[in-house]
Formats: sequence, C-alpha cells, structure tokens
Amino acid sequence: MIAAMETQPQVHPQAQPLSIPARPELTGGRRVGVLLSHGFTGSPASMRPWGERLAARGYAVEVPRLPGHGTSWQDLNTVGWSQWRDALDETLEELAARCDAVVLAGLSMGGALVLRLAADHADDPRVAGVVVVNPALATKRLDVRLLPVLKHVVPSFPGIVNDIKRPGTDEHGYHRTPLKAAHSMMRAWPGVVADLPRIAVPLLYLRSTVDHVVDDSTEPLVMDRISSPDRTLVRLEDSYHVATLDNDAQRIVEETLRFLERVTAPAR
Repeated sequence: MIAAMETQPQVHPQAQPLSIPARPELTGGRRVGVLLSHGFTGSPASMRPWGERLAARGYAVEVPRLPGHGTSWQDLNTVGWSQWRDALDETLEELAARCDAVVLAGLSMGGALVLRLAADHADDPRVAGVVVVNPALATKRLDVRLLPVLKHVVPSFPGIVNDIKRPGTDEHGYHRTPLKAAHSMMRAWPGVVADLPRIAVPLLYLRSTVDHVVDDSTEPLVMDRISSPDRTLVRLEDSYHVATLDNDAQRIVEETLRFLERVTAPAR
C-alpha cells in the first residue's frame, strides 16, 4: 500500500480542482451551473479567478483538473484527447444532475473540448450555451505535420506556457510541450470541426487580438460552421492567449455573466 501511494503523481497546489455549489437565491431561484475547462499543459489555476467570480453571483462552478495536468509534462504524455473528453463529460453529467441548466466554457484546448461536448450533447436541453476563450481547433504551423514521427523521437518541445500580457502573472502550467499528447489533441480537431453544425445553442466567443499560441484559423471555422444563429464575438484588446488571467479578465467575467443571465433565463 505504501509503495502504491508513493507512485501517485503529486498535484501542484495551484492545480487543484474547483467545485462550488449553486446559490439559487442569487439566480432567480434556478440552479445554474458552469463547467470551466482549462487548456493544454495548463491547469485549473488559469480558470479559478473566473470561476470564483461566477460563483460569487450564485452559479455552481466546476473546474476539473484534466488527466495528466497539474503534475508533470511526462504524465501528460501518457494520456490523450479521449481521457480529457471523458473527464469533462463525467463532470458535466454530475453538474447537470443538480442544476436546471448548464453552460460549458473553456480556454484554448478547453474551448475545443467544450465545443466537442456541446456537439455530443446537442439533444440535451440542460446545456444552455457555450463560452470559449481563444479556442484551438486548427493551426497554420507546418511543423505539426511532423508530429506523427517526432513524437516517437523527441518527447517534448519548449512549452507554450504564460502567454500573458500582464506582468508577473503565472498560469502554473508546464514549461515543456509533450508531443504524444499534443498529437492526440490535434488528431481530434477534424472530428470536432465536422460536428460543429450540431451546435445549436448560443455561443459567446472571446478572442484576443494578439495571441502567440493560437492563430486566427480557428475563429472562422467555429463562427461559420455552428448552426446557432445566436453567436457573439468579443475582441479582447489588452490580453494575450491566457486571457482569463490577463488584463481583460474582468471583461470576460462581465460578458459571461450577461450571457449566463440571458441564456439560462426561464422560458416565458
């Protein structure tokens, strides 16, 4: 038993999941939940301030730690897209079971994952909307074509962590990018893009005008392909990729609160 316990990866204190129950007395009597997903090589630390602000307004908040994150990049290289998707799906089911409505939200790869969930749960009336911040579903980088070979030769590349304009801010992510995990993520992109037309719920898309991690190829894919006519695009003028911790964090909160109130209001 002792040996088994010693092999468990140690989770960074800042990477612990966040779970806060609903306070329906603050949301018109309805229990409304928000599922927040962090990005690739990141952790719940990048979503915690966003989640805490939403919880302060009465919304139930769940920020799970995706498998392989918050420990070491080597751990991340042992898992992939299906495990991340399944972890979010399990969290969604648990959250929806105790809420009247749920909104899915994610940053970067987390944005791609919640779009995947929204497509998979297109017939679930409990899913009321989707919020994405700098989601990743495509790239113009040509070197990714080499990932099927490189991942067997080189375990990792330099990391993409802390693309944040505000000085002194740390997202507590990995400083190496594990290539097997990266390839798993990118192989899943075409399937998500193909199923985007299944998404008919309202979408709030928040996009940094300067992003050194995700280029501009994802935005038109999402905005043009989802079937929902309720699509809102907001430009974040003062943040880089990890906008949830950057200078536009307050605007993200405000836009999300307006979106939540609108899309989860009871039908009249």
